[in-house]
Amino acid sequence: MDYDWQFGPVFRNFDLLLWGLGNTLMLTAICLVLGLILGLAIALLRLSRLWIVSAPIGLLIDFLRIVPPLVQLMWVFFALPILIDVRMTPFIAATVTLSIQSAAFFAEVFRGGIISIERDQWEAARSLAMPKATMMRRIILPQAITRMIPTILERGIELLKTTSLVSAISFADLLFQATQVSQSVFRPLETFTVAAGLYLAVILPASIGVRLVERRMARSGVSTVG
Repeated sequence: MDYDWQFGPVFRNFDLLLWGLGNTLMLTAICLVLGLILGLAIALLRLSRLWIVSAPIGLLIDFLRIVPPLVQLMWVFFALPILIDVRMTPFIAATVTLSIQSAAFFAEVFRGGIISIERDQWEAARSLAMPKATMMRRIILPQAITRMIPTILERGIELLKTTSLVSAISFADLLFQATQVSQSVFRPLETFTVAAGLYLAVILPASIGVRLVERRMARSGVSTVG
């Protein structure tokens, strides 16, 4: 196949692609932070000794992890506004959906990190009559979060790739902008090739960084959870 590649029209609209990439990174960062905060709260509820609390939370986590994110996104964007009578913008729908879905994943990671802490750590804190909240804040969580670092970074990369779904509700991420550019310049192959290159330019260094962190932690003898 003798295809005449012409990247000129695409690069003349490169600023639009960069704007989309900026929106992608912004959405990823916001949902990552919110997902971590919500995930910790859900994990603590999941670890409750009261089954009436832990059981429903466990079901919620399973639901959010099993249902495809695109289905969740469509439901939040189209159905939720009807149920609660609010105006839902693409940015709000994307943020709510991806933050909650990330929280479900992080909840299990937090739970795994917390229960991985050796029993003597818990017993030592109890022997000092330390309140549970203080023990969790000063002793357990710092060690658990350290073990979670590679998993958090990996989830951040996965979240960045998942954000491409939000183009389905017209949020101006990189994929949405690439679609707009390709339709205006009639060069879809070139446009999505450049878009793929932008994704690669961000994700590849991040992936290499995660592997370096994992190797450094392994050499230091720090166990990880995931």
